[in-house]
Amino acid sequence: MASIHKDPRGKSPFWYCAYKLPDGKRVFRSTRCTGKKEAKVFCETLARACETAKAGRLTEDRARELISQILEASTGKPLASYTAKAWFEHWLKLKKARSPKTLARYEQVVRDFLSSLGQRAELWLHQITSDDVLAYRDSITGAGKTTRTANLSVTVVSAGFNAALRVHKTDINPCVVLDKLVEEDSIKRDTFTPEQVAKLFEASEGDWKGAILLAYFTGARLSDVANMQWSALDWKNKTLSFTQHKTKKPLTVPLHPQLERALRKNPGIGMTPMFPTLAGRDTGGKHGLTGQFKAIMEKAGINGKHAQASGGRILSSLSFHSLRHSFTSAMANAGVAPEVRMKLTGHSDKDVHQGYTHHELETLRAAVAHVPGLKP
Repeated sequence: MASIHKDPRGKSPFWYCAYKLPDGKRVFRSTRCTGKKEAKVFCETLARACETAKAGRLTEDRARELISQILEASTGKPLASYTAKAWFEHWLKLKKARSPKTLARYEQVVRDFLSSLGQRAELWLHQITSDDVLAYRDSITGAGKTTRTANLSVTVVSAGFNAALRVHKTDINPCVVLDKLVEEDSIKRDTFTPEQVAKLFEASEGDWKGAILLAYFTGARLSDVANMQWSALDWKNKTLSFTQHKTKKPLTVPLHPQLERALRKNPGIGMTPMFPTLAGRDTGGKHGLTGQFKAIMEKAGINGKHAQASGGRILSSLSFHSLRHSFTSAMANAGVAPEVRMKLTGHSDKDVHQGYTHHELETLRAAVAHVPGLKP
């Protein structure tokens, strides 16, 4: 049975705890507490830990719980423990002073990392391993994204762990054992010609037809196209307005006449998806949306340049994202100013979406009109 005592020599102001170690040896240790009540809690908790260990039931979580009780007794505050999910959400709050663009990047990486962890996101932060980080990085390259994107994403996650190390919330950064992927597999992204887009349209079926037109005439990314809702359309002003999934920034694009005609053939209403068979689907993987579009390219007889990537992957210079490049390239070739093209592909000013003037909207509409229509 544990008990507390004053230093029999009278040389210490602290209470001492007499208790038995798991091997049965009785010891006499300072509690470093001057208050009798706090010292008693410390001593009894320490004794319970030894008894639990002796019975073979002292797990890491139980040990942290007991230490937290001791800390709360002496300081009034329990041990500040974080799960991986709780820590990274807390870390993002500390990053609010960052530029909107950088913060959006951090938020996206954290969302994807926690999603990759699945249920393991509820483990203590120090229980996350290099295997978890490796699986996250593999999910990025497996989705067809570049090694540069994978390296940058791991760097962001590593920064989160380093922040935890600095405030003693973990004792390890599992990212440091991963060598950076060699970025030798980069490949220049090409654009589709109007003739190639027409072939893609003819080779596609169902919702993919509308998705291809929407991407080609608006420059929207695959995830935004797949999950576009009918409420994004303003038929009166002939515009499409939505918040980009990647950057979390609002965007308004005037409707190209050919796109408007196609959408009016079978319009929906409200928040229903424009392309229900694509909405909510994963973009990566062989059977994801990226893989489906690749199959459409093959059916249309369209092939880009190829390069060997890490993990045995083969990168192509042509992909769904090339429709976005086609959109911007067509305007660039027509002499549309860079700042106008930027407004049509992603705002850099958070206040820009407060509303375009009539003149601004007509300038954007004229720019979109430079995108060549598709011939049947």
